[in-house]
Amino acid sequence: MTATVDTIEQSTPAPLAGDLMSTRQRLRLVLVLGSLIAIGPLTIDMYLPALPAITTDLHTTSASVQLTLTGTLAGLAIGQLLIGPLSDAVGRRKPLLAGIGLHIVASVLCALAPNIGAVGALRVLQGLGVAATSVVATAVVRDLFSGSAFAKLFSRLMLVMGVAPILAPTLGSGLLRWSDWRGVFVALAVFGVLLAVVATVGLPETLPPQQRRRGGVAATGRDYATLLRDRTFVGLVLVTGLAMAALFAYVAGSSFVFQQQYGLDEQQFGIAFGAGAVGLITATQLNVRLLRRYTPQRILVAALAMGTAAGLVLVVVAATGFGGLPAILAPLWVVLAAAGLAMPNAPALALSRHGEAAGTAAALLGAVQFGIGALSAPLVGALGTGSVAMAAVIAGGMITATAVLLAVVRPARLAAIEPDAVAVATH
Repeated sequence: MTATVDTIEQSTPAPLAGDLMSTRQRLRLVLVLGSLIAIGPLTIDMYLPALPAITTDLHTTSASVQLTLTGTLAGLAIGQLLIGPLSDAVGRRKPLLAGIGLHIVASVLCALAPNIGAVGALRVLQGLGVAATSVVATAVVRDLFSGSAFAKLFSRLMLVMGVAPILAPTLGSGLLRWSDWRGVFVALAVFGVLLAVVATVGLPETLPPQQRRRGGVAATGRDYATLLRDRTFVGLVLVTGLAMAALFAYVAGSSFVFQQQYGLDEQQFGIAFGAGAVGLITATQLNVRLLRRYTPQRILVAALAMGTAAGLVLVVVAATGFGGLPAILAPLWVVLAAAGLAMPNAPALALSRHGEAAGTAAALLGAVQFGIGALSAPLVGALGTGSVAMAAVIAGGMITATAVLLAVVRPARLAAIEPDAVAVATH
């Protein structure tokens, strides 16, 4: 059962009721949630310039080092499945602060790790900790907003998700000027401490006790079963995950492609990687304007079509070598732009269907996103460290996302979603 906006005022603390918030309150919310979201891309991307150095220092292979990225993504996926239902049961703040604490400890231990096996295991723990920030931030937005309002605010947060990957390799490259790869993990630990302070001071509880889920493990199982029986929800979650897979294929392969194949140094790599993310940032902010004229459904369909076409061009350029590095970057920019348009709208459409279990739904969404991403990273390594392998996985993610939208979600079901209906669960 759902209620209208009037119910929001009764069931949600007034200062944070989405439709009642002032511009200043919304800005503060975006800054706090943006800080939470930033730690994910920083944890994933900040050590990318150091991957070749880690390979040499720990006497291992590039494929083994890429598996440490997979470990982080796997931790993110598993952690969200656990933390999402927990946040629906006990509120948002406690799981969030516990996750940040785990991330801090894991980051410190990564800096002391003696071998690649230890780094891989600790990166899983880092991912588990970061999962709390990701799922809680998404659940908080869904506590307060739905449909197009969710997509607009999430687009603002996607700006952070775009800027953070740009800054992360650049920050990592800067740290490597005066420290080795271990200094990157020390910096992540320091950022975790700062984030714990921001979360403690700046994020009130957004899930009142009367709206929390009860029933323990059995209720959690029923919630997941309900979500998985919703074909449209599952399809949109898969679309989001496959778009994310294209991004993580870029993350996993870019350091080797740009540094080994095209000869860029660590600082030049940071610039090239950042240039690729410009498309993502631009598209997420363009999405806010587009939502004033078009539905999330139309934007999502157009984005996937654009990403599929650009992915195919990328494969051709990589296979032929035509145009060198600039010719690789151009279609990459378009793919990232397409992902920047798809990823705010697909989750908004999916989560608008299940406001009664926002944390659990956000957890499943995040788990699929990072789970598929965890598979795409080693797939790039298995196919090779060149541009063709990276391009093939990127294009495959976009093509498969389009196929899922057409075959699983289906156009008629997609059009039937009412994204502007603001729904808050009543219990």
